[in-house]
Amino acid sequence: MTDTGLPNRPETPRAVSLGERSGKSVGVPRGSDPGSRGRTTIADGVVAKIAGMAARDVPGVHSMGGGFARGMGAMRERMPGAGGKSVTSGVKVEVGEVQTAVDLEIVVEYGVSIIDVAGDVRENVIAAIERMTGLEVVEVNIAVGDVHLPDEDEEQPERRLE
Repeated sequence: MTDTGLPNRPETPRAVSLGERSGKSVGVPRGSDPGSRGRTTIADGVVAKIAGMAARDVPGVHSMGGGFARGMGAMRERMPGAGGKSVTSGVKVEVGEVQTAVDLEIVVEYGVSIIDVAGDVRENVIAAIERMTGLEVVEVNIAVGDVHLPDEDEEQPERRLE
C-alpha cells in the first residue's frame, strides 16, 4: 500500500454480482436495446380496429363499409347479444413485421369536401397506427362508397291506403 497519510481503515465491502462470484458472464449486457430481447407480433385485427376507430373519429365520415357490409352491420346491431357495431367494417389491412397497408371504404356526409375528408382520414389513421404499434404505414387507400344524405336518417311514416 502506498502511504496516503490517512489512517489504515478496513476496506469497505462492495457489492459483487453473481457473474463475478461464479466467474461467468450473466445476464444481458447493459445498454443493449430492450427491443432485441424478444419478439412482438401484432395481429391484423388489432391494426384493423385501430384504423377503423381512427377513421370514424374524423368529422365528415358518416360510416364505414360498403352497402352490403353496412346492411349486415345494421342487422347485427339490432340482434341482442350480437356485439353491436363492428369497428372493423370497411377496413382491410395487411400487416408485415415492420410495415402495414390499409384499405378503407367510407361513407361521407353530404356537403363535405371528399378530398379533405379523405386526407384527414389518411393522416389520422397513419398517426394512430404508427403511434400505437410502431409499424410503418406504407399506404392508406380510401374508397368513398357512398354519400350520406341528411334525410336518409329520418324514418318516414308508412302511408296506408284506406
